[in-house]
Amino acid sequence: MLHQPIKMKLKNQPKDLKSLNDAARYSSMAFQMVIIIGLGVFGGIKLDDWLHMNFPVFTVLLSVIAVVLAIYYFIKDFTFMNRK
Repeated sequence: MLHQPIKMKLKNQPKDLKSLNDAARYSSMAFQMVIIIGLGVFGGIKLDDWLHMNFPVFTVLLSVIAVVLAIYYFIKDFTFMNRK
């Protein structure tokens, strides 16, 4: 009785494995975007604190640059993933 469900899972494995693989790729892309944007914001805050700025110029600037970089890497990875 225990071996029968395992055999049923093996029949659907390629489809399940593909969807699991896609989910892992998308979550890694999202994690990469969060890291890039987080580093940009953190670097901007630290730079503004170090230079004693009244207006957070570097936080805004590095945040926008980080968002653009994150979108660029997402599009690059997404188009590379669809070519395979």
